[in-house]
Amino acid sequence: MRCDVACTLTIAREETAIARPPRAILSRDLIARTALALVDRHGVEGASMRRVAQKLGVNPTSLYNHVSDRAAMIEDVRALVSAHIDSAPLREMSWEDGLVAWARSYRLAFARHHRAVPLLMTTRASAPVLLAEYEDFAVAAETVGWAASEVLPLLTAFESFILGSVLDMSGPSVVFDPAGQEERFPRLAAAYGTLRDEDPDDPIATRAFERGLAMLVASARPTRSKGRATRKR
Repeated sequence: MRCDVACTLTIAREETAIARPPRAILSRDLIARTALALVDRHGVEGASMRRVAQKLGVNPTSLYNHVSDRAAMIEDVRALVSAHIDSAPLREMSWEDGLVAWARSYRLAFARHHRAVPLLMTTRASAPVLLAEYEDFAVAAETVGWAASEVLPLLTAFESFILGSVLDMSGPSVVFDPAGQEERFPRLAAAYGTLRDEDPDDPIATRAFERGLAMLVASARPTRSKGRATRKR
């Protein structure tokens, strides 16, 4: 059967459309993962609707079909990172052991995305996956005797320590430098000298985290419960 010029052009367009690789379907999850990747690379500046849209090759207005605003996108980023925190130990282990396992998990989850920490501090935490973990913390804390009014200060104390440790990991392996001032600061210089026997990639950060965590956990029961039996979990 003879095909005229119009028919030939139609066939060519159809063949081109079939050969073109399919474009990624825009979704809330894809937007969040793209934003997180940009934050990992550029820090807070990476979490702009314009940058995310540019990375995905779409108009910024297209993002609003999936997320209501930038704050919502940031919460989705928080959910991606927080999904790797394991709060099961708070439900399944004793209070002290559960805190240690949970805190280590928390630190590891954010260590992979340390540049997201300053970003996530700019908005309120409302991601359900994180709130579920907070709920586990609240239940465990109240079980050992903490009043409801003390749960959030206690949680904040642990989070401040954990996230501070994450930021410490992301900086220089050693921030102290008494070189050339040893006579003026002899004890600090002596302590600094001991670092030569430590892991050069992580001479302080992890040891400091474990020491600080042990100190926090040691005082993690309400004062009024000390000296008398408390229900172990």
